Amino acid sequence: MKLVLATSNKGKVREIKALMENYEVVPYSELMQEFEIIEDADTFKGNALIKARAVFKALNDDSVIVIADDSGISVDILDGAPGIYSARYGGDDADDKDNLNKLMQDIKAKGVESSPAFYTAAIAIVTKNVERTVHGWMYGIALTEKKGEGGFGYDPMFIPLGYKETLGELSDTIKTKLSHRSKALDLARKVLKTL
Repeated sequence: MKLVLATSNKGKVREIKALMENYEVVPYSELMQEFEIIEDADTFKGNALIKARAVFKALNDDSVIVIADDSGISVDILDGAPGIYSARYGGDDADDKDNLNKLMQDIKAKGVESSPAFYTAAIAIVTKNVERTVHGWMYGIALTEKKGEGGFGYDPMFIPLGYKETLGELSDTIKTKLSHRSKALDLARKVLKTL
């Protein structure tokens, strides 16, 4: 079964391909020109659906299955920020490093070294006849310092519950087991079997 990913984020593409190895996974940018998708919903679920619907419509092929992920980190001491704004927390032109640095600074500005936090992943599946969404979560602690070079995004500042190392330090095998995205994709696979 061929799945078209409504993302061109290389980290997400790599992770989803690895987690969905029984499927042919293709980022939409390999099938057409990339285009801007305005994510203006106020939930991860809403934004995942916006992306999946936009790519499904643009491909103009009733036989495709499009999956989209919207995910981010929510930090307790920042009242749930950055949440749905995780990908652009450091500003419109921000990269992963800018976002990471801003989040660490904002937590530190509250006078603490760490805060409870959690990741959310919403996966939307869109076909000609079906729209479904599933979610996965990973809980832990957000730090004000970076540890480890692995992963992407906020991984070097996040320690999952029950561990002492950040996602930037843990092996890919352990990360895959814990990941909010892998939990959501486990559920997505169950949905895909029904299509």
